[in-house]
Amino acid sequence: MASEGEGSGVYVTIARVAKTQGRHGEVAADLYTDFPEKFAERKRLFALAEDGSRRELQVEDHWPHKGWMVLKFVGIDSIDDAEKLLRCELQIPIGERAELEEGAAFVSELIGCVVWDFAGSQGEPKEVGAVKDVQFGAGEAPTLVVVAGTREHLIPYAAQFLRKLDTVAKRIEMELPEGLLELDAPLSQDEKKQQQRD
Repeated sequence: MASEGEGSGVYVTIARVAKTQGRHGEVAADLYTDFPEKFAERKRLFALAEDGSRRELQVEDHWPHKGWMVLKFVGIDSIDDAEKLLRCELQIPIGERAELEEGAAFVSELIGCVVWDFAGSQGEPKEVGAVKDVQFGAGEAPTLVVVAGTREHLIPYAAQFLRKLDTVAKRIEMELPEGLLELDAPLSQDEKKQQQRD
């Protein structure tokens, strides 16, 4: 989820404002980072609005609340002020990202990667599709949303399936359990028509 800044480099989205919180300009944000503790160090964030404009915000306070991160920014002191931030992506310059352990990757690096499955019986790798999105849920591993033509596969980005990650070549090599791709793929248009005939 990195985006180009206006002449100032690349930014990475770490949260998105979901709703206002309280009466003094606080907002609750969905987290897109595995490092919520880093908010303690962050003194500034950049709010990217839906129209593509970006503004710098100074962080006054923050605290976790019911799965969200509540943020209070300097100068955002009312519900009206906070409403202007709704649906904004909260970003940092790419150089301020947290250090990752080996084998880990940022969401922005996974988007666009082509997933290859090496678990086939013939030993030949099979191209599954390209990563369109990464979903975070209750499970331990995030889920890759992989698009192949009209089909969409939901693949757990789990260490036991990961063979090799090359973010430069935009390639993810995995060894997927048998049947996973058939199980998770929504029906194609042809399959839906076939099912209606049966």
